[in-house]
Amino acid sequence: MRIPFAIRPALLLTCLLLGQAASAQDVEPRRWTALPVGLNVIGFGYLYTTGDIAFDPVLQIEDATVDMQTVIASYARSFGLFGRSARVDVVIPWQHGYWEGLLEGQPADTTRVGFSDPKFRLSVNLYGAPALDAQEFKKRAAEQPINTIIGAAVSVGAPLGEYLEDRLLNLGQNRFVIRPQIGVLHTRGQWSFELTGSIFFFTDNDEFWEGNELKQDPIGALQAHVIRVFKPGLWASLSAAYGWRGETTVNGVPSDNDKADILAALSIGIPITPKQGIKLVYLLSETQRFTGADLDTFAIAWSTFF
Repeated sequence: MRIPFAIRPALLLTCLLLGQAASAQDVEPRRWTALPVGLNVIGFGYLYTTGDIAFDPVLQIEDATVDMQTVIASYARSFGLFGRSARVDVVIPWQHGYWEGLLEGQPADTTRVGFSDPKFRLSVNLYGAPALDAQEFKKRAAEQPINTIIGAAVSVGAPLGEYLEDRLLNLGQNRFVIRPQIGVLHTRGQWSFELTGSIFFFTDNDEFWEGNELKQDPIGALQAHVIRVFKPGLWASLSAAYGWRGETTVNGVPSDNDKADILAALSIGIPITPKQGIKLVYLLSETQRFTGADLDTFAIAWSTFF
């Protein structure tokens, strides 16, 4: 949207947060599932996100919507770390975003195309998942159909995506996003129950729109999953999540825009070959504030391991 310079800083904050709403929190089942050491997993995915944006009425922006297409390339490697199973994940997203609405009653729109910020994650299963090769892993799974895993991880979003200081809406954030995580996975035969807690920490953006300084408080997040495995490679998951806090300030002025988002998702994994599979996902995100975004995301991803 081509927005006049006179619009107050609260609008800048709202645009920033809503423009990045689709990536603020993922809902990922099987995050703590153990893997045999030495496994490499590569994948590609496509996500389509669409939804409505509710601005503060005083900003005179109405009927705002966003349509975001995301293509993701990912790589994961499992290994042993002090006798425990661990893995490293790398995700590189490319996006095409389109925003439109009415500004003071007049149509306005804008498009962004390019890479978003890549994400790197290191996770270690601290309890219940020793580092095992493929044969040992298969034998242990057969002998222990009931098992509990406790894991810890840290994810980092690096400020390498498309970012222009003179634009309100950007695909990159121009700041690091550091996300420590802790999770529990309990498996009983074909059923698994997973709970993950996270905190998002944000470094400052000293090159926010037109030279302003943006700061943001941490965001807390909880997500839970119920997973049913029907046969190797074929599984389904129901998920729910909640994110809160994260007030932003521009040049030291608080904006009173804490988050409160509820998310729900359905995921289905389908095997193609013994070493390949696809995943289908529907994700619903709804804000519990009078401003925010209500989004629907549809995704399909392919992966293979070697």
